[in-house]
Amino acid sequence: MGSDAHPLRRSTDRVPGSGTRTVSLVLTVRPDGRDPGHALDLLLDQMPEDVRDVVLIGGPTGTRPARDGMTIRTLGAWDFARGDIPHAGLRAATGDLIVLMDADGSMSPHEIPHYLYYLESGFDFVKGSRFIAGGDVADYPLARRLGHRALLRVARRLYGQQLTDLWYGFCAFRRGFVDLLDLREDGVELGAELVTHALHYGLRVAEVPSRELPRRHGPSHPRTVRDGARILGTLLDERPHNALSRFAHGRSRHGQGGPGSPPLDATGRPPG
Repeated sequence: MGSDAHPLRRSTDRVPGSGTRTVSLVLTVRPDGRDPGHALDLLLDQMPEDVRDVVLIGGPTGTRPARDGMTIRTLGAWDFARGDIPHAGLRAATGDLIVLMDADGSMSPHEIPHYLYYLESGFDFVKGSRFIAGGDVADYPLARRLGHRALLRVARRLYGQQLTDLWYGFCAFRRGFVDLLDLREDGVELGAELVTHALHYGLRVAEVPSRELPRRHGPSHPRTVRDGARILGTLLDERPHNALSRFAHGRSRHGQGGPGSPPLDATGRPPG
């Protein structure tokens, strides 16, 4: 079956021609007082050929080495006062498909083609999971593991999807959904907010196995209780019965959506 006839595709989905789709990578560099230069250069050397556009948020100033055909742009220092969400990087991405990952060495660029495969097969949002077959995590404290399980139960009851990893930040989606995901500067952990908003609007979500490796750079695990409380609040605020009012608010802020935004039905969700 050809890609343009995939059963998950909507009639409104744009199917890039063979070899024409472009991929942007948004890399977040969280400051920890050390120079991430060596770890960052090693990560960039491992990028697959599909990635032609790299946007660095919080990376060191100056020109980074890049292979032929790949551009690297740096958008300045990470601002913790504005929350844990790289709005500017996602909006600056120019590719048809956007991949988001941390630059701390815990996420492998070698996994990116797997994410792209599912997007090209008709899914809207693809997220990594450390807790399905083929996934793994190097360091996950017991308190954080228990909190994650409790939040997963809440998410399953509210959204009806059997996800296995709620807040892992390695994900990919189509650029047309950037406005729909409606990211906010509220300090909620990025991975959880992206997933929650994707579920909120009924996007077609796929989980793929991912191995979280030991960090080479960046701060240690966030504060479990603080982040867990914020994520719980986000899950409750974005539960499906709030879809119409939230969609109306988003449309008033963003107009009728940016170029490439998918059409939406009366509930604020993409049709199909």
